[in-house]
Amino acid sequence: MSGVGEPMAVETKGNEEFERRARSLLEQSLTHVNGHVRSRLNQARQAALAEVSQPRPLWRRVALMPAAGALAAAVLMAIVLWPHSRQVDLPLLESGRASAEDLDLLADGDGPEMVSEDSAAAFYEWAVDQTQGDGSNETSS
Repeated sequence: MSGVGEPMAVETKGNEEFERRARSLLEQSLTHVNGHVRSRLNQARQAALAEVSQPRPLWRRVALMPAAGALAAAVLMAIVLWPHSRQVDLPLLESGRASAEDLDLLADGDGPEMVSEDSAAAFYEWAVDQTQGDGSNETSS
């Protein structure tokens, strides 16, 4: 036999012993209960089973729907309106507030180009020369 199946066999035997012992204790306690208590327990059991087997009235099912909808709406609003812990810090000037001129400059599509195509092409050529060249620090204009 392999060692893998042995713990399961021991555990199964332990479970069977526990079940036998529990069953015998329950049967002994049942025989020691007087008839009046046994009758009341049986009546309570039958009443619980009868209540569970009856279908719930439609008004009880529908009556809770508005409350459930209100709760769901409140949870949704709390999630949407709750202040989030992540805050984005915008770059500010030394004065502590963003300038309207800066925002106009960024938003203006007709403003001057910061980098012309000629200077960008010259930069890329210089970068390629630096990586492929001899590594000298020559600058050409």
